[in-house]
Amino acid sequence: MNLAIFILFGLLCLGGALNLLLQRHPINSALSLIVVMSSLSVLYLLLGAEFLAVAQIIVYSGAIMVLFVFVIMLLNAGEEERTHGSRAAYLAGVPGVLALFTVLASTFFTLRTSFGNARLGAFVATTSDLSRVLFRNLLLPFEVTSILILVAILGAVVLARKEH
Repeated sequence: MNLAIFILFGLLCLGGALNLLLQRHPINSALSLIVVMSSLSVLYLLLGAEFLAVAQIIVYSGAIMVLFVFVIMLLNAGEEERTHGSRAAYLAGVPGVLALFTVLASTFFTLRTSFGNARLGAFVATTSDLSRVLFRNLLLPFEVTSILILVAILGAVVLARKEH
């Protein structure tokens, strides 16, 4: 059952990522990104990381994507122009993707038998441990990130403001 759910949501995640790249309208791309983030949260849930799954939904699928959609709508981005790309990008990109796929496939097939030996470490982090690290040890980077997001929103508002 877990394998079927994994395959289903893995394919949904890949389909959402491809749809994200192929959409012409930015709002549709942002909605495809929400599908990808939600599918990833189900994959985290299958791995037994309930906290990460809920954080993925709340933070990324909720807050960050609302911010993306807000900025896209604020900037009033319409249809994008379709370009064919440069010939140099195709000449370098296609062999690069094929080489990367070959390396990943060969690594997967050589390590396939050792995936079953993976074990949890002696220390299992709880939600209170994670919150203690986040809000005590990493409080400054957490707050700096929130200020940067606020500055980005204000910058988008200033750029989108229409002069009278």
